[in-house]
Amino acid sequence: MSPVILTMGEPAGIGGEIALRAWCGRDQGVPPFCLIDDPARLAALAAATGISVPVRAINSLAETLSVWREALPVLPLSLAAPVVPGKPDPANAAAVIAAIERGVDAVMRGDATALVTNPIQKQTLYAAGFKHPGHTEFLAALAGSGIEPIMMLACPGLRVVPVTVHIPLRDVAAHLSSAAIILAGRITAASLRRDFGIAAPRLAIAGLNPHAGEAGTIGDEESRILAPAIATLRGEGITISDPSPADSLFHAQARSSYDAVLCMYHDQALIPLKTIDFDRGVNITLGLPFVRTSPDHGTALDIAGTGRAKPESLIAALKLASEMAQARAGSSKT
Repeated sequence: MSPVILTMGEPAGIGGEIALRAWCGRDQGVPPFCLIDDPARLAALAAATGISVPVRAINSLAETLSVWREALPVLPLSLAAPVVPGKPDPANAAAVIAAIERGVDAVMRGDATALVTNPIQKQTLYAAGFKHPGHTEFLAALAGSGIEPIMMLACPGLRVVPVTVHIPLRDVAAHLSSAAIILAGRITAASLRRDFGIAAPRLAIAGLNPHAGEAGTIGDEESRILAPAIATLRGEGITISDPSPADSLFHAQARSSYDAVLCMYHDQALIPLKTIDFDRGVNITLGLPFVRTSPDHGTALDIAGTGRAKPESLIAALKLASEMAQARAGSSKT
């Protein structure tokens, strides 16, 4: 298969360091990947942080496999301003955006098997005129019209899908709708079949209210919004539970009864996942015409350039991207 392609992310963050450390795990199952970045910057970063990684510029993704064992393959990308760890510079925003565009182009053309994105600093991109709410929306725009991406977070033993994401908690009930739940359920079930090789996916759904509303005595969203969505999904042949109290949905025995959980808001999904495995969480974008994963953490500007960044989440994202791409390729042949 083709290599995975990895974007630079915010150059003042930890993306370069964790990419260097991920290459060191090539004998522990890290799939071959190529990084879009400035080779000179990476070589200087490796020296400054004491990470012994040779960096080699390549002209095309096709060279990745021949270079992989001896050096980290890098597709060169120039930066407009010197990088100071921990201090993003809007002058480099164009390069951050260009890396994403090149990564999407490579995976859409089939030169890369999957796309993994290092974290970006959205405020810095906004200052440079970036018009999209975030990474996911930009990827959807690059992928083509009509794409409605869904976020999944995964770690060993748990997959969660927040139906509402980055909105204040006080606004969740107003933004929650049967249509949004139906869309998330359809896309999640399809991805579990296509990208995870699960022939008959089992979805659970977390209630919005304590005790899942307790028959309407603690809120009516379960009966008014969740129940119609569940009925529609079941009518389409998707296996999905009745609303479950969120406080009893994530222990080990409960997790064995489903393949993914639809959660009603951001923290309902991310708190259990990060409690179970903080270092190896992976952010996955479902609904794109290509596989995209990302580490489930930010740019970590406070520790950038110190040599303290942990690569586990990026390694998990690279491995999962490769596994998903293989599963997708296999499902397309059946």
